[in-house]
Amino acid sequence: MSARPEVVEVTDASELVEAAGRRFVETVVAAQRERGSASMVLTGGSNGIALLEWLRDNGSDIDWRSVDIWFGDDRFVPEADDERNSGQARDALLAHVDVDPDRVFVMAPSDGAFGDDIDAAAADYARLLAEHGDGADSPAFDVHLLGMGGEGHINSLFPHTDALAERSATVVAVEDSPKPPPRRITLTVPAVNRARQVWFLVAGAEKAEAVAAGVGGGDASAWPCASVSGTEATVWFVDAAASADL
Repeated sequence: MSARPEVVEVTDASELVEAAGRRFVETVVAAQRERGSASMVLTGGSNGIALLEWLRDNGSDIDWRSVDIWFGDDRFVPEADDERNSGQARDALLAHVDVDPDRVFVMAPSDGAFGDDIDAAAADYARLLAEHGDGADSPAFDVHLLGMGGEGHINSLFPHTDALAERSATVVAVEDSPKPPPRRITLTVPAVNRARQVWFLVAGAEKAEAVAAGVGGGDASAWPCASVSGTEATVWFVDAAASADL
């Protein structure tokens, strides 16, 4: 695991997105320079999508054809549903840059190849991760982006749930998410912890307690954000309100 998390404090959500965006470009370009390609895990939420919109306008230094794009979680709803993270990411960024469609790995929707079989859809995403894991069960992502809920949830890993406690599978189906819609597919803690860098994008006073728990190493079963870290770096991009309890 990486050392104590780095905290990047900014004034507001707009500054948060710009700070994360500039560092994201630098990190991906450096990875591509070193290894020829890069891999990222995208997240939904207001800050996650705002970051993608920022990259659409400011990410020209990235060779988008040489990026593997994954998702930390998605809603198991029809493909056209507005709540799909993959659809929001497409509209914000992926439809506007020259990505290789074979390197964009989308979690199956409920009207996709596996129909309503959410377990089969989750297993297929785990298969894809393993195929690109260089001998491990998931890739060493260059950056795994995370939003966070006020109770500290990340991806679709909520406090005191079986999905959060999972330490074997890299992907699991969630049937009873406390935040609707209830059916989701999510990467697990072991998959997140394979990332070289894990970044949190957090704004708002209602998340200050969770930020303090995550940065300070709180109870991981109560605060999912405290259960993950990058192998090289863990970075919290937080606005003034979210950092109030630090």
